[in-house]
Amino acid sequence: MTRCTLLLALVLTLLMRMAVAQEDILIADFEGDDYGAWTTTGTAFGSGPARGTLPGQMRVGGYLGKGLVNSFHGGDASLGRLTSPFFKIERNYINFLIGGGGHAGKTCMNLLLDGTIVRTAHGTNTAPGGSETLRWQSWDVAEFIGQQVQIQIVDDHTGGWGHINVDHIVQSNEKVFSERTRKIIVESRFLNLPVQNRAPKTWMRLLRDDAILREFDIELAASPGETDFWVTLELSEYMGETLILRADNIAPRSQGFDMITQADGIIGGEDLYREKYRPQFHFSAKRGWLNDPNGLVYYDGEYHLFFQHNPYGWNWGNMTWGHAVSRDLVHWEELGDALHPDEFGTIFSGSAVVDWHNTTGFQTGERPPLVAIYTYAGGSNPWSKEAKHTQGIAYSNDRGRSWTKYEGNPVQEHIIGGNRDPKVIWHEPSNQWVIVLFLDKTQMALFTSKDLKTWRKTQELEAFFECPELFALPVDGDHERIKWVLYGASGAYFTGDFDGETFTPDGDAISFNYGDCFYASQTFNDIPPEDGRRIQIAWGRTGHPDMPFNQMMNFPVVLNLRQTDAGPRLFSWPVREIETLYRQSHTLEGLSLDEANHALESVKGNLLDVTIVFEPSDNAAVFGVTVQGLTIICDLERQELRCKDKTAPLRCEKGRVSLRLLVDRLSVEIFAKGGQVYMPMSHVGDPAGTELQLFATEGQVAIAALTVHELASAWR
Repeated sequence: MTRCTLLLALVLTLLMRMAVAQEDILIADFEGDDYGAWTTTGTAFGSGPARGTLPGQMRVGGYLGKGLVNSFHGGDASLGRLTSPFFKIERNYINFLIGGGGHAGKTCMNLLLDGTIVRTAHGTNTAPGGSETLRWQSWDVAEFIGQQVQIQIVDDHTGGWGHINVDHIVQSNEKVFSERTRKIIVESRFLNLPVQNRAPKTWMRLLRDDAILREFDIELAASPGETDFWVTLELSEYMGETLILRADNIAPRSQGFDMITQADGIIGGEDLYREKYRPQFHFSAKRGWLNDPNGLVYYDGEYHLFFQHNPYGWNWGNMTWGHAVSRDLVHWEELGDALHPDEFGTIFSGSAVVDWHNTTGFQTGERPPLVAIYTYAGGSNPWSKEAKHTQGIAYSNDRGRSWTKYEGNPVQEHIIGGNRDPKVIWHEPSNQWVIVLFLDKTQMALFTSKDLKTWRKTQELEAFFECPELFALPVDGDHERIKWVLYGASGAYFTGDFDGETFTPDGDAISFNYGDCFYASQTFNDIPPEDGRRIQIAWGRTGHPDMPFNQMMNFPVVLNLRQTDAGPRLFSWPVREIETLYRQSHTLEGLSLDEANHALESVKGNLLDVTIVFEPSDNAAVFGVTVQGLTIICDLERQELRCKDKTAPLRCEKGRVSLRLLVDRLSVEIFAKGGQVYMPMSHVGDPAGTELQLFATEGQVAIAALTVHELASAWR
């Protein structure tokens, strides 16, 4: 190379770097209340940018900020166009986020030069299912630099996926680099990944050669300053190996992929379990989303809690079975995820049993195997009508520490609709497994099996929606008078009889849960007969957007059937193990309301177990308690208990009304009528506050008894 040629090459390189260094030019980010100078026709685009998901639409993700173009206004039947003012091409590329319908020329975004389409792009979806996640695309527009153009976003399709989503249109000298790959030599326990809530989703794969070990989507942070929290991927089983990490849909100039690093703990985990809004005696995952409790089973001194888990984000997705164990139902140790998605789909809800008789043939040592029974949610959209849910099983011969999926999965093929959530019990009189499965709408089915691999349907019945449960309880502790309970996700239940194949309800459905922080509960299998308790845990539907975790489990409760004037009814009561957290107690009797409130001034904790026995006078009508800003009202005139917009039946019995409250940072669980009323409420308390105030707005009320236990954190 001559000196002149070398100099020319250096100049060209410098010019190129200078061009790349030019700042991006924002065309539109759709963060305003309206479209500004953009013009609209038709109705599909509404009067301004959407704030995320529109009514009737699947959850939209992957857009930046709060707003985006979303032509689902009025559903897929609406039509319209959204056109930008003229602007000059000043960079080599136009980068943008796009999603929705994949109908070329019908649900698309076009670049217009003199009214002619010179570039076009569309969404990814044409068939039922799919995803509403926006992804990056680029147009090379270098040939048009200096010319005036327009962008037109088009919705000309009225059928399925007849809408288009667009956000963050920018001119840039850098093209979106959609795929990145790197080698990882495993040296540490975890791979740490940075998360930025609401960032466009990146599809990530961890591979050994061509074999997929893990695959998931993640809202990957673009820089250290934009990282909301870090999540981890367990690498222990691959120690010393060389793996491949591959990602697509990487945003322009994003540093996120390069920030992914190995460590033996969670980056930013120094305050783990001490975060401002972390529940202190309700279980929550270290990181990510949590919902249904799964696989509740007791074995060898440990209560196993599996749960629906998104290990890689704050919102629902990537459904995996998380896993935690406890010896007292209060102090939990999260062991890491047990069941991961595979070629059959993500892992939806199910149950677990101890196979004491080795009916499955999975046992390899002296210990009986634990067996998990779960739903595979196949397809790109597991909630669509076209999704094919099947049922699978997995087993563990090391006390649940590692799991092997059965090579013959699925053991139950798709039946109808969204069939899912198998709950399995051992029915001793018939010497077989019984499975209750949600089918569709409010239908459930019962199956029997000798080995959990082959199922025989014995009954279909009209019952409840999702997450079924079936168990027997003695009425008032009388084991000569057994009733069976069948319930669904909301907590509504039947009492009835069961002969091993058919459930016969006694009558209409009965309410159990009256709160806004309860769903998809499950009870433990295999609790020893000498204990004899039926212990339930429900998904506590509550969270805080500033936290690296989302949702929690309600505190475990014991279920009993008691005879009432209306028949046998379920009662719930916190497990006695809560007493291990009692730190300081205040017990008082025979007080006026003012005396009780004065005594409550000495309560300093904000984690509480409170019991209040009100003694209303004849003219008393409305009274109650306010705790951490949440008001709980006993209205004797209406004979109801009220909290926020929830109500439950309540009467004065033997001249008294009793309430028990469990107060944590994201919830207040309310028990009334000795546990016949169970009202778990989502409530963000003040971590530094101690407000606990009794009141009566109509008539006189005395306090017959008041007990307040200040609680220690279960995490310390």
